[in-house]
Amino acid sequence: MPKPRRWLLSIKTADWPAGVGHLSFDEVTSTLDVAREQAAQHPTATWFTATRQTASRGRRGRPWVAPVGNFYGTLSLPCNDPEMASLRSFVAALAVDDALRTVMGDGPKLALKWPNDVLLNGGKVAGILLESLVVQGQMWGVAVGIGVNLIAAPDMTQVEDGAVYPVSVKGESGVDVTPDGFLKHLAPAFALWDRQLTTYGFAPIRTAWLARAARLGETITARLPNENVTGRFDTVDENGYLVLNTAKGPRNIAAADVFF
Repeated sequence: MPKPRRWLLSIKTADWPAGVGHLSFDEVTSTLDVAREQAAQHPTATWFTATRQTASRGRRGRPWVAPVGNFYGTLSLPCNDPEMASLRSFVAALAVDDALRTVMGDGPKLALKWPNDVLLNGGKVAGILLESLVVQGQMWGVAVGIGVNLIAAPDMTQVEDGAVYPVSVKGESGVDVTPDGFLKHLAPAFALWDRQLTTYGFAPIRTAWLARAARLGETITARLPNENVTGRFDTVDENGYLVLNTAKGPRNIAAADVFF
């Protein structure tokens, strides 16, 4: 079990969200792993971050390249409602987008790619992965894993064929930001959007996300386990499903990999 460098709770700054904890590590297999092992010990929302990860992963168990200097973090949130838990991917995307805009300013172009990526100048700069947290056989909460390419991005040979090419904050904007510096913007942004979700439901999150959506109104392809579905990206519905207007009519898709 990795030992944390420090424990931070209710940091006395104007920006850090009250009551949110932070455990920081030098090296872990994955912050998602640590959250799964330790989240139940911390009854309130807690960030788990690490300088380096030795077994990073993305969607469907794919490896995630993790050089030192990029951001690796997981937020554990108490939540026993699977539907509400799944909507945290939209909250996370908006929070990452906000944090990146604060760090880089208005020049670089950001967009949100369904279901779990953030794009910078057309390339993938961040990924989000949700996993359920189970305690004694019952769903206790959700782990929101976030990886952001702050200083370096994987080579194209390390990503799936047809995937969006990876980019970094430094490479696209010239801005240097440390993982801890990025978290100071990310944590309050997530808390703000999450408060919107828990107070008003998904509607305001959906509206904000669609305003920043990549390729809205354009033809895209959703790759499912047994088929590819191509159609015009019309919207995201009230459940967070992708809605494609296909040759056979509207198709609502709960989970898939999207290709442009």
